[in-house]
Amino acid sequence: MNRLAIRYVERYATSRKKLARYLQRKIGEREWDDAKPPAVEELVEHIAALGYVDDATYAQSKAAALTRRGYGTRRVSHALYEAGISEADGREAYQTSESNKWAAADKFARKRRIGPYAESQQDSDKCRKQLQAFLRAGHDFDVASRFVFARPGAEISEDS
Repeated sequence: MNRLAIRYVERYATSRKKLARYLQRKIGEREWDDAKPPAVEELVEHIAALGYVDDATYAQSKAAALTRRGYGTRRVSHALYEAGISEADGREAYQTSESNKWAAADKFARKRRIGPYAESQQDSDKCRKQLQAFLRAGHDFDVASRFVFARPGAEISEDS
């Protein structure tokens, strides 16, 4: 079990919770037949104590990657929650995504050709769908609507 955990953390950036889920899944797949199942939580804590798993570092890299891809703070927050990141470990990552929310929204709009990056003005049904996509990506309604309802080629800034 120890080799399995080490192999996993050397291949993937992970959190404690994700490592524990992986090990539990592997135990189930291999139909563990000993009377006493392995102590997964103890193994995960041992791996973390060795420095192979660091939830705060994982949170920072995950938040940065999602922000670079154009996702908003709510989406980042949800991803960190799903990975089992505690509030204390994820606080700095969340603040980083919060401070870069405008750049993330701009990236999302550019990738999807929304608002100022569209080739032509969209009809109201298309704008509604674009607004929904923005919201699913974790952006605030205010930021999303500023991008979606902007005219093609218009200059919009965080301050306006």
